Amino acid sequence: MRSTTPTSDDRRSACLAALADPTRRAILELLARRRLHVEELAAHFPISRPAVSKHLRTLRQAGLLTESHEGRRAFYGVDPRPLGEVEQWLAAQRRVWQTSLARLKRLVEHDD
Repeated sequence: MRSTTPTSDDRRSACLAALADPTRRAILELLARRRLHVEELAAHFPISRPAVSKHLRTLRQAGLLTESHEGRRAFYGVDPRPLGEVEQWLAAQRRVWQTSLARLKRLVEHDD
């Protein structure tokens, strides 16, 4: 039976899946500048408010958003922690590829 606690791989996959959509990336760019509520966000996009809410739900589930309430309004901001986890993973992958490519380059140059 699989654990219900998300692993770092699960969190990273959710983050990357959320970032795959250009509208969600644009939402994150707006929220990186300042906290906004859904109506303010919807004004920036040619999609319905429910569609923006659906994007916000995906970003929240990926852990990329903070949510705070002022009265009846929910304000959203960016939580950068999942992006940091992705960056760490990418840095490790970059090191592996750089090492592998450097090794391949030496082999090719040695054969000449």
